[in-house]
Order: sequence, then structure tokens, then C-alpha cells
Amino acid sequence: MFKTKLSALTLLLAQSTSFTTVANDEMSSFDDVERIVVTGSRIVESIDEVPSSITVISRQQIEQHLKVSSELQTLLSTLVPGLAPSTGTSSNSGQTLRGRSPLVMIDGVPQSTPLRNGALGIRTIDPNSLERIEVIKGATSIYGNGAAGGIINYITKRADGDSAFQGKVGLSSRFSAVKLEDSTGQRIEAAINGQLDKFSYVVTGSYEENGVQRDAEGDVLGLKYGLSDATMQNYFTKLAYQIDEDKSVQFVYNYYESEQKSDLIDVVGSVNTGVKTYAITAPEGTHVLGKPQGPNNSNAMFKYTDEALFSNTQLVIDAYAQAVENIFFYSPTLANQSEGYSGGQSVIKSDKKGLRVTLNSQFEWDNVEATLIYGVDALNDNTSQPLVDGRLWVPEMDMENLAGFVQSKWVINDDLIIKAGVRREEIDLGVADYSTLKLCKTPTLCSVPVDVTGDTLNYRATTYNFAIRYNFNEYFQPFASYSQGADISDIGRLLRTATVTDIADIQTEASIIDNYEFGFNSNFEQLRFEFSAYRSTSELGTTNSYDPTTGVYMPVRAPQEIYGYEALAVYNVNEALDFSASYSWVEGKDKANDAYLGIKQISPPKAVLNLNWRPLDNATVALTYLYVGERNKFTPENGSYVGDLGNIDAYNIMNLSGKYAFSNDWSAFFGIENLFNKDYYPAKSQGYTYSGYNVKGIGTTANVGVNYHF
Repeated sequence: MFKTKLSALTLLLAQSTSFTTVANDEMSSFDDVERIVVTGSRIVESIDEVPSSITVISRQQIEQHLKVSSELQTLLSTLVPGLAPSTGTSSNSGQTLRGRSPLVMIDGVPQSTPLRNGALGIRTIDPNSLERIEVIKGATSIYGNGAAGGIINYITKRADGDSAFQGKVGLSSRFSAVKLEDSTGQRIEAAINGQLDKFSYVVTGSYEENGVQRDAEGDVLGLKYGLSDATMQNYFTKLAYQIDEDKSVQFVYNYYESEQKSDLIDVVGSVNTGVKTYAITAPEGTHVLGKPQGPNNSNAMFKYTDEALFSNTQLVIDAYAQAVENIFFYSPTLANQSEGYSGGQSVIKSDKKGLRVTLNSQFEWDNVEATLIYGVDALNDNTSQPLVDGRLWVPEMDMENLAGFVQSKWVINDDLIIKAGVRREEIDLGVADYSTLKLCKTPTLCSVPVDVTGDTLNYRATTYNFAIRYNFNEYFQPFASYSQGADISDIGRLLRTATVTDIADIQTEASIIDNYEFGFNSNFEQLRFEFSAYRSTSELGTTNSYDPTTGVYMPVRAPQEIYGYEALAVYNVNEALDFSASYSWVEGKDKANDAYLGIKQISPPKAVLNLNWRPLDNATVALTYLYVGERNKFTPENGSYVGDLGNIDAYNIMNLSGKYAFSNDWSAFFGIENLFNKDYYPAKSQGYTYSGYNVKGIGTTANVGVNYHF
């Protein structure tokens, strides 16, 4: 019986196009779509048995968003309640999930670099390679370090099994409707897949060149983490072989690269002067400093699955390797004039090798179905942040992480679900002797280098979770959960600002996050409603404070409390029309000083409306409205806002897209971002007072293209 159940779940996973937020392009109702998730418990399970908040973005929603933009930041901020608004840049710094940093993964493999968090994890794969996206909210340790705010898991495409060879090619062009000059960009994407007896394959590729991006006034957006003149490419392969009825192997490789090659320079403004930062062509006799900025990462993943290791037990073994190289913008704050450096450019390098062994055993007694998930995770993460010119900023950190976990799930009488689990984390972080970097704001205002004796830092943490859900009826399905996460994020920032001579004296204790949540789901025929409220506490925070004297960011390890709520409603009017609405609110404080946290963690309120309409059998139209509210919690110091403590003014934008199918093979589409050309600053651009960050949002931008299926 168990073997049959596992086979059914495997088939379901391979073919699902589930969602929980907005209907797909074909306007299927919830009753027509199997609703599953794999991220929360590391196995396939029904969303109706998950006692916590989760959002699953379907392939249809991804394709709909691609009509407007290929940026996953924008897609996620629109469709995930609780995720902060898009920054409008290549960086997801400040785009937190419920006030804390999420762990970004591809098929369960970490893409974030938590030891030195460069906040570039969201842009690690092209949406052309994705089947769906699963977002688990709230602190969790089920995948280890870095998941203080939850998990964003990109689930990659699978062969659909209908034929030996089929695919799609898409061509599109994107340009500013405010000022066309130099703004035209091009994108090509392709995908093929097929099933040949026991062998299946998926191959995708995309290549995109941006022109300059312009704001509502026609000026080029500032270049700090900018996307003007950026080139993105992604190549993905998945090969699978079914050895026999129970056993299968799978190999996945993904390569993603983004580079900004531009002859532009910034005209720098600031939040405090009220002058925006924008870009112009470098004047004659000058040149752009530094190498092209952007992320570069590659992933190789191997999976072995035995659906019936024993009569009631499934075995999954994952082995993976990842190489990351994130090059940042050239910055004058990395200067040391006495040694001939007028500035510098840093690069985060991270190499990960991991092995995960997961077993899933199922048992049945009368009206009780029990699932026991247990296993071991091993990870080696080698991360550093040197400067491109050879200077050492963050020393090499060699982390060995071994963790064991047990997660149980009990389904009683088909409607009461109880989950409980524990994870034991053992982390050893080795750092050799090093010296902190001397940085000079002016020739006479410099930080004082410190010679630090290396050592191995040891972390031991045990985290627990407990949750309950009662599917009382279709109209009321309440849940409550308590979960912990162990987080040692951004040790690199602590090391680069060390003021002690022995690494053993650096305060690097793991931060334990306690997450409490309650909520409910309701279904009323055509209406689905979801609500959740949460509270998240930690005795050690991971924020940073800017020292204006030296220009150096210093860590602040104060206790934090974050709380908020989210609501989502989806209404299917009929087979041709549906809409959804969501609202998110979050707040947070530094408990030691009774001070509000800044925009780096706490986003302003966010409301989103989505409308999907099929006026004809072969035509669809979608409208998205985003409202970001105000957040005014801070008072200027000596007339100026500091750090990430700028106040946020409200703004709203609207996107429009449409598709028309000429035949089963050919279709054309269009998308318009910022339809009414709203002149605004994104939330991060208002809250970050640092030089060069106050870049306006993109003005009206159009995208047109065609797709051919074969």
C-alpha cells in the first residue's frame, strides 16, 4: 500500500501545476488542480495538511509575469504576501520575508551565501527554467543555516512525458515608453523536453540584453546594483533515468550569469538632499571604474530515489556542488590613499558541497496515518570576500556543518494534522590568522587595522517545531505553529569589522529565532480566504549600524521582536474571470533600546490586486495593482536621516499584460510595467540613506514578443 502511495505522489509531483494565489491562464478552478508542496517537510504532501503559511506560484503565473518582466524579485513581491516590495535592482537587500532574510534554494539546494550575505540570492536562475516556486514563511531549521525568515524554493521543470521531443521558443523586446533612446533590449528563450522509455530530459536556455532603464522623467536609473545595460544568461539541464519501478536517478546542472557592462556613471544624490541618483554617459576623458558587476553561479545536483527501500520507507539521497562569484560595484569607501587605492570593488566567493540523506516512513493504525521523516545533512561552505585588487576584506571561512533531524506528521481521522520535529545542528567554522582592512573615508580618517589570531568557532544548536491544523470543514481550517531556526548569518561582516585580536573573542553566538503563528484557511465554493498572524523573536539580531566617522558598518547584536499579519482572498467569478487581493503588515523593534527596526528588515504595508480575464477562448488579459503604504517611524538626527532609518512615503503602480493565440503553435503577448508612469521611489530607495541608493522606480516600460510551441 505504501509503495503505491509513494508512486502516486511521485507522479503527482511530476505533473502538478499547483497554486494557492491566483488562477492560471486557462482559468482553472481550485477543484481542477492538485495542490501539493514539497518544501516544508522535504517530501510531497498536500497543502491541506500543512499547518503553516505557504505560497505556491504555478508555472502559469510565472509565464504570465514573464510577459511584463523576467525579474523574479518583482514576481515574488507581487504574489507572496509577507515578502517586502521589490528593490527594482539586482540586489534583494531589504527584500525580507516577514522581517527576516529568507533562504533561497533551487530544488532544495541553497543559493544564498549566509556566511557573507550579499543579498543576491533571488537572481540565481531564470524563470524560463522553473516549474513553480514554493515559499514557506517563518523561521525554520529544516534546511539549516540562513532560513531566519523562511524559504524560497525554486522548483525546476520536469519532462511532461507526453512525447519524445517537444519544446518552445520565445522572442521578445523590452523598451522604455517614456524615452525610447538606448532603452531597447532583447530576450530569447528556449526549452525542450521529452520522454524516451525510461529516460527523460529537460533543456532550457535564455539570453537577455537590457537597454538603459528609465524612470518616469526619462532619466536613466542609477547604477548601484542597477540593471541598465545588463546582460543575463541561463542554461539548465535535467536528465532522469528510471532504473526500475522503485529506483531512479537524476542529474541537474544550472548556470546563471548577469553582468552590467555600461559606459554610464552615476550623478549621486541622497535621501537627505531630496536629489535623486541617476546615470549619465561618462564625460569625455573619464571612464567607468571597476569590472562589470553582477552574480555568477553554477549548480550541479545528483539525486537517487528508492521509493521502497523497505515496504514502508522511501530513501532520497541528494549530492550537490555550487560555485558562486558575486562582483559588486566599485566604491570609494574602499579607499586607502596612502597605499594608492582611491576605492575598490569586492567579490563574494562561495563554494558549497553538500550531501542530504532523507528517509520517509509511513505507518497506519485504524484512523491514524503517521509519517516519519528523518535523515542527515552534511555541508561544506567555503566563503570569502576579497577585493578585486587583491586586498583581503573578509577572510576565508571554512564551515563544516553536520545536522540530524526527525520530523513527524500525524493525520488523525483525515482532518486533524499534528507535526512535531527536532533538528540538531553542529557547525565548525575555521578562520586562519588575518588582518582587518584599513579603510579611509579621507586621507586622515581611517579605520585602524587589527591583527586577528585565527581559530575554529563551534556552534551547537538544537531547534524544535510543533504545529497543529484542524480541517473542521471547508469553511474553517485553523492552524497554529511554533518553530525555531538557528542562524549564524553574516559572520563575514562581523569578521571584517573585528576589534579584538583573537577570533575566539568575537561575539558569534548563533541566533535562535522563535517563530509563533496562527491562522486559518476558508473555502466558500468560488471564494478562498487565508489569514495568518505571527510573532518572531530572537535574543541576538543580525543588523548593522553605520559609523559615519570611518564609513564602516558595525554589527549590532541586540534582541529583536518582529510581528505582523497577512490576508489573502481569491475569487473565481466564472471560468473566464477571477481576481485576488492580499494585504501584508509587519513591524519590528530592537528590544534593548525600544527602537523601531529600519527598512533593511521591516517593510511598509503592502496590498496587491490581481485580475485575470479571458475575453476569448484564445486570448487572456491580466492586470496587477501594487500599493506600498507609508511607514514614518524615524526622526532626523541633526537634520538628516541615517543608516536605513529613512521614512517611507506611499506609492502605487499598475501592470498590464495580455496574450493572443493564433493557433496551437503560435501566440503573441505584450506587457506594460508601470502602466500610468507613476513617478516614485521604491521603499528601499527611500529608507536607505547611504550615498547613491536613492534611485527612482522604473517608468512605463513595454514588452512585446511571440512564442512558438513545437
